[in-house]
Parts: sequence; C-alpha cells; structure tokens
Amino acid sequence: KYTHNKTEYEILTTAYCNNPKIQRKDSCMKSSFTFTRLKDIVLKRKRILIIGACIILFIELLDDVLEGDLMTLDLLAKAFFVENLRADWLTPIMESISALATPVSLLVLLLVIVAFVPGKRPGMFCTVNLVLVVLLNVLLKELVQRPRPEDINLVVETGFSFPSGHSMVAMAFFGLLVWLVWHYERDRTLRLACCAGFLVIILLIGISRIYLGVHYASDVLAGFCISLA
Repeated sequence: KYTHNKTEYEILTTAYCNNPKIQRKDSCMKSSFTFTRLKDIVLKRKRILIIGACIILFIELLDDVLEGDLMTLDLLAKAFFVENLRADWLTPIMESISALATPVSLLVLLLVIVAFVPGKRPGMFCTVNLVLVVLLNVLLKELVQRPRPEDINLVVETGFSFPSGHSMVAMAFFGLLVWLVWHYERDRTLRLACCAGFLVIILLIGISRIYLGVHYASDVLAGFCISLA
C-alpha cells in the first residue's frame, strides 16, 4: 500500500512539473523574484553604482583626451551648439548663465545660504564642498594640461580646459543644494520645483561653456562626473 501510494505521488508530481502552464507560471515567478532582488540591490547600492559609473566614464574621457584627438562627442557638440545654435540674442543669455558659476556669484549664493538657511551645517558643508572642488579642479587641470578650443571662443578664458571648472563647481555646489532640499524640505511641491530648477541650472551652465567656445563637451561631461563622484 505504501509503495502504491508513493508511485501515485511520483506520477502526480511528474505530471505537475511537466505541465506547460505550471512551468510558465514558475518561470514567471522566478523572473519576477530575480527582478525584485535586482531592484532591491540597485536601490540599496545606488550611491555606489552612481559613483562607480561616474569614475569609469571620467577615466574613459581622460584616456581619450590624453590620446590627443577630438572625440565624436566633441565634434557633435561643436556642430550643434557652436555652428548651428549660436545667435546674437542668445549669446548674452549664455554669458549670464555661465556667470552663475563664477566666484562672485557663488560667494553671493553662499552668503545667502549662511544667512537664511537654518543651522550652521548647510553653510559649512557648501563652503567646504566648494573649496575642495576648486582645489581638485586646479590639480586635475595641471596634470592633464589640455589646451582650450581655438578660434571659436566668444569670451576670453585662461588656463587649461580639462575638466571644466564651471561644470565641476556647478555640479558640486548646486548638486549639494539639490541633496539638501530633497532631504530637508517637507513641502513636496516646493522640493520638486527647487530640485528641478537646480538641475536645470547645472545642465545649462555646462551647455553655456560649450556654446561660448571655451570648453569641449568632454570637458563639461568630465567635470560633471568627477564632482558627482
């Protein structure tokens, strides 16, 4: 009787496992479980993944820059922003946007943060962050020594090109403001509006440097990556 019952059990089990509908259902459940686990890993380690991706991209850009040839990214950006987008009415706007990452503008914004944001930590964090990113930019430029674009600049700039100092400062300073607002502002609408505004400013500052002809696109992208990392 025991052997008979066991045989019936084995037959039922085999039939269950060989059922195409059951197999598809099990496959879907396994795929869903794998996707859920992968999603959880990404969310838990998103900072590490973002930092790693930025470092890898920066190294790739640096490697291309050290080879001395203009990469496709630079040529495409030049064709669009310099050769096709430039206009008399747009140039003063781009100059004003670029000025948001100059020492005077940043100092004014820093004083506003110190004066009006509650607590001492935000002002201290922004100050330390700004000083460190400027020092890092100077060091990287001296190590790489990439010349600036020639014959396309609308404003006069000195020093080396890679990575873009304005882009590094924009990402470090306004990016930190995004982080502070996102974590400490309770009003959801205001939080989203401020973060979106700061992100647009970061992007526009990078674009303005390409438009004005003082940086290659790879300089700007590298500046974003190293500050974000």
